[in-house]
Amino acid sequence: MSSNITYNELVIKFANVNGSGSASANTFCAKSLYRMGIPISAKNIFPSNIQGLPTWYEITISESEKLARKEKVDVMVAMNAQTYASDIDEVASGGTFIYDNSIQRKFDRDDIRVIGIPIAKLCAAEYTDQRQRQLFKNIVYLGGLSLLIGIDIDVIEKLLSEQFKGKQNLFDANLKALTIGRKYVADNIEYPLDKQVRKCNRNANKIMINGNEAAALGALYGGATVASWYPITPSTSLVEAFEKHANKLRKDKDGNINAAVIQAEDELSSVGMAIGANWNGSRAFTSTSGPGVSLMGEFLGLAYFAEIPLVLFNIQRGGPSTGMPTRTQQSDILTCAYASHGDTKHILLLPSDPNECFEFGYKAFDYAEKFQTPIMVLSDLDIGMNDWVVDQFKWDDNYSHDRGKLVTSEDIEKLKSFARYRDVDGDGIPYRTIPATHPDYGSYFTRGTSHTDTGGYTENGMIHAEMLDRITKKFDTAKEYLPHPIINLNSPKSKIGIINFGSTNVALNDAMQDLTRNGIGINHLRIRAFPFSKSVVDFINDHEFVFVLEQNRDAQMKKLLISEEDLDTNKLISILNYDGMPLTANFIVNNITEIINNNKNIKAANSPPIKIV
Repeated sequence: MSSNITYNELVIKFANVNGSGSASANTFCAKSLYRMGIPISAKNIFPSNIQGLPTWYEITISESEKLARKEKVDVMVAMNAQTYASDIDEVASGGTFIYDNSIQRKFDRDDIRVIGIPIAKLCAAEYTDQRQRQLFKNIVYLGGLSLLIGIDIDVIEKLLSEQFKGKQNLFDANLKALTIGRKYVADNIEYPLDKQVRKCNRNANKIMINGNEAAALGALYGGATVASWYPITPSTSLVEAFEKHANKLRKDKDGNINAAVIQAEDELSSVGMAIGANWNGSRAFTSTSGPGVSLMGEFLGLAYFAEIPLVLFNIQRGGPSTGMPTRTQQSDILTCAYASHGDTKHILLLPSDPNECFEFGYKAFDYAEKFQTPIMVLSDLDIGMNDWVVDQFKWDDNYSHDRGKLVTSEDIEKLKSFARYRDVDGDGIPYRTIPATHPDYGSYFTRGTSHTDTGGYTENGMIHAEMLDRITKKFDTAKEYLPHPIINLNSPKSKIGIINFGSTNVALNDAMQDLTRNGIGINHLRIRAFPFSKSVVDFINDHEFVFVLEQNRDAQMKKLLISEEDLDTNKLISILNYDGMPLTANFIVNNITEIINNNKNIKAANSPPIKIV
C-alpha cells in the first residue's frame, strides 16, 4: 500500500458489454459517491444497439470541482475482453487496470498496476442460474472496487435497500454479490489504492439528476398539460419523465390525471398535435432530436407565421442524417434558428446543465405565449441523458404564468373591433383570443397563407411585407426578456475573449483555470438565448479576438452571430469539436494555446489575468 494517498481526485471508467446489466451497478457507484458528499460527473457512453456492443461509464471525481472529462483515467474496470487493448491504453501512468482474470491475460504496461479478480469464477461458484451469474458480476466488481478505493459500504447498502424496497430476496442477493467482491479483495489483494475517496460535504443542497428529467419537471411547473411526441434517442426519456411526474402532480382529488401524453405516428403529427393544443388554449410541447426537427419543418413554419405558441425540446445528437444517435453534438443551431422555408426565425434557449433545463423548461411556456411563436429549448445528449450534480431547483410558489396578450371575454366586450394580427402597442406582438372566448366576437381565421391584420386572405404584396416586418419587430422585443448571457471578466485588460453555449461550459470552466495558471487572460461570455442580447455584441466589440467554442463541424454559432449582427468577422476564431464525446479541458487549452502562440497579433492582445490560480 502506498503511503502517498490522494483523496477525491480521480477518474473511474467501467468498460462493459451493452445489455449485460452493468448500468445499474455503475449508477450505484456514482450515486454512492454523490451521497458521500463528493462532487462527481458521470458520463454514459453507450452504443446505438440493445445488446452486445461495447459500452462505457465514466465517473470524474473532484473535490476541487474540476469535473470535465479527462483524456486519461486513473482506475479502469475492464469487463469487456473485446476492448481490453483500447481500455488499457486509456489508463494514466501510475493508474490501475482491474479485469476479470477468470481467463488469464498478459498486458504490456509496466507503468500501471494490473489487478485480476476472477469474477466469472466467483459467480459460477455462488449462483446456479446463468442469468444471475451474468447480472451479479456487476455487483461483485462494485464490491471489490468499493474496498480498493474506499467507497462507504453503508452508503451502497442504503442504496440497495431503497432500490429493492419490498423485495427482500433481491436485496439479499445483491448484498451477497457485493460481499463476495469485497471479501475476495480483502483476502487476496493489497489495498487500498493510492487514489482514494472519502466523505466530504460538498453536495449539501445539491441534487443528482439528468437534463431530460429536469426539463420534464420544468414543463410541469410551466403549466404544460399536453405532450405529443414520437420516440427518438436521446429525447424519449424527457416525455417518459413528464408522464411519470404528471401522474403524480397532475392528479385531482378524484384521482383523474389532468394531462394528456400522446405518442403520435410520426414527428410531423406530434408537432401538429402540440400546435393544435396550444391554439386551443392549452400549454403543450413536443420533444425530439435533430432528425425530428427536420421532419417538423412545415408545421414549425405554420406556427411561426400563424403566430401560435409552441414549446419544442430538441435534445441534440450527432448528425447529419441518422448520424450518431447515442453521441452528443451542438449541430442543430442553424436548423432550429431558421427552421422551415421562407423568412422564418425562431427563439432558441440554450441551457448548460439540468438546472437551466428546469428553469428554461418552465419559462419557455411563458415566452411561447408572450411572443406567440415556437420556442425551442436546445439541450443535447450530454445534458439530457447523463446524471449531473447541480444546485437544488429554485421555484417561487407565488410565480404567476405569463400568458401574454390573451384577450378575455370582458376585454372583447370593451373593444370596438378586434384584429388578431394588428400591432396595437408598437412592440410587434398582437392580441389573441382562444376558441370560445366570446360567443359573438374575437373569432378569426388561422391560416398559413398571407393574411391581413384581421386574418383575411390576401395576395397584396405590401400587406404581406408589412406582416413580415411586424413579426420581425416581435423578435427585437423578445431580446429584452430572454435569458441574458453570463459574462466573466476574468482578465479585464485582456483583449481576448471566448464565447460558448450549452454543455461545453463544464470543460471551459476547467480550461479557464488552466489557462489562467499559464498566464493567458481570457474573458468569457456564455450565450443562453437567441435572438442575441446587445451585451453579446458589446462583448465582441470590446475584444480584439474572440474564440467561439462549439461542438459541430461548420461553426454554426459563429455563422449565426455573423448573419444576425454587424460584426468584424476577422475577430471570431472557431474552436470546433464534433467527435460526439463531451469535451475535455485539455482540448480547449491545447487549441487556444496553439492559436495564440502561432499568431503574434493574438499574443499581443493577451494580458495576464488578475490572479494566477
